[in-house]
Amino acid sequence: MQKRQLGKSGLEVSALGLGCMGLSSGYGPALDRGEAVELIRAAVERGVTLFDTAEAYGPYVNEELVGEALAPVRDQVVIATKFGFAFTSEGGMNGTDSRPEHIRAVAEAALKRLKTDVIDLFYQHRVDPAVPIEEVAGAVKDLIRAGKVKHFGLSEAGAATLRRAHAVQPVAALQSEYSLWWREPEQKVLPTLEELGIGFVPFSPLGRGFLTGAVDETPKFDAKDFRHNVPRFRAAARKANHALVDEVVRIAAAKRATPAQIALAWLLAQKPWIAPIPGTTKLQRLEENLGGAAIELTAQDLAEIEAALARTPVQGDRYSPYMQALVDR
Repeated sequence: MQKRQLGKSGLEVSALGLGCMGLSSGYGPALDRGEAVELIRAAVERGVTLFDTAEAYGPYVNEELVGEALAPVRDQVVIATKFGFAFTSEGGMNGTDSRPEHIRAVAEAALKRLKTDVIDLFYQHRVDPAVPIEEVAGAVKDLIRAGKVKHFGLSEAGAATLRRAHAVQPVAALQSEYSLWWREPEQKVLPTLEELGIGFVPFSPLGRGFLTGAVDETPKFDAKDFRHNVPRFRAAARKANHALVDEVVRIAAAKRATPAQIALAWLLAQKPWIAPIPGTTKLQRLEENLGGAAIELTAQDLAEIEAALARTPVQGDRYSPYMQALVDR
C-alpha cells in the first residue's frame, strides 16, 4: 500500500484508509464483534494504516471495537476519532457540543475506549455554532501540548472556518464527503486546503455504496440503514443517478477494474494529499477497494470521466434536512 502525507502536518497514512462506522452503525445491524475485529486486522495486514472512528458511532461502541482490534499493532497505525456531539442518556444524538470542557472529557473517554495513551487525529465532528472555532482549536491545542492528541482535524467545515481554526492550531486534515457524485469541495475547500497545507480525508468516497453498482432501483436496505432518509436514495433520484453508475461501469470495464476501484482511483488522482476512507463489512470488498490504489488513471482517462460526469448530473440532496442543517453551519 502506498503512503501519503496529509498536507504539511507530517502525518503519514496509507493512501486508502478504513472508515469503521459501518461496522457498528449507520447501515443496519452491527457486524459480529469478532468478525469486525478480524476485518480491521485484515486491513492492517494489507497495508492500511489509517482507521477512522468516532464516539458518535454507536455511540461509543465503535471506538471500543477499533481499540480492541488495533491494540496489538498500535504503534503501526493512525487512529482518528471525533468529538462535537451531545447524546441523550438513551444514546440518541442531542445536538452539537464543542465546549472546551466537553472536548477534554471526550478525549479522556476516547483514550480509554481506544486503549491508547494518545489520539493520532482528533476531529471536530461538526461545527458548533454556539462555540467560536478559535476556542475549539485552543482546546485541542492544549490536548496536543499535554501529549494526549497528536493532530487536530475538522469535519465538514467550510473554507472560512478552516482559516480561523488553522490560525490558532494548525489543522492536519479536513474530513468531508467527496466523490464522483459529490464534488462541491472543489469549489472553495480544496483550494483552501492546498494553500494552507492541510490534508483531505474524503468519507463516503463510493457514494454510500451507490457508485459500486450494488444499489439497484429496488434496494433492500435494512430498517436501520440511514440511507432510507437520504433524498439521493429515493426512487426517482436512484433511477436518474443510475446513468452515472452506467458510465462508471463502462469506464471500469475498459480498465479491467471494478466501478469502486475507478471511483477510488479518481479521488487519489485529484491531489497527492488526499486519503479516502471507504468502509465495508466484507473482506472481499475490502480487498476490492484496496485494489483501487494500484490503478493509475491517465490524463485521457480523467478527461473521459470528466466528460461522463458532465453528461450525468446527480439528482437529489446528499443529506436529510436535519443533517444538512448541521453541515450548513
